Amino acid sequence: MSVRPILSIGHPVLRQPAAAVAGDEVGSVPVQSLIDDLIETMRHANGAGLAANQIGEPVRIVVMEVGDNPRYPYKPILPLTVAINPVITPLDDETVEINEGCLSVPLRGNVRRHVNIQVDYLDRDGFAHHEIKRGLTAGTWQHEVDHLDGVLITDRADPASLATWAEFEAHHRDAFIERITAFVDRVGS
Repeated sequence: MSVRPILSIGHPVLRQPAAAVAGDEVGSVPVQSLIDDLIETMRHANGAGLAANQIGEPVRIVVMEVGDNPRYPYKPILPLTVAINPVITPLDDETVEINEGCLSVPLRGNVRRHVNIQVDYLDRDGFAHHEIKRGLTAGTWQHEVDHLDGVLITDRADPASLATWAEFEAHHRDAFIERITAFVDRVGS
């Protein structure tokens, strides 16, 4: 396992749709090593998720985890999840505006996300999952799968809401946390 450099906005790999991982490759040493590096890199950066193309590997693998993360005190717990070839299907038209950050983009911005989604994916052992995700957890899934499609938060965010982390902390954080905490209390994770 090793911490890998995270690519920044402007790097062409971040705009390249990632390739599917063949089922017979899931258990291979290169794929399993990549997953370990993704987990280590995400944790080192205090991220809630990381897509393989963010470390220069354009394959459809993401890792997500939210515990006691100082960057995201309002996010519900999300156990370590490895998703290979994830597919998202919105379940209805309900959306929520989430102020999102990104390890590849030095900005935060308000992004509309579906509240209720279905996710289909393979885990690192090759087992298929078919699950329902709600709320901020659904938002995390959508953010990470966007990466696999070459989409960044700057593509989805309200341009007027874009701010550096420092300016978000100074001027917008408290209002966002109040609004999003009420949302989480209403819908759950």
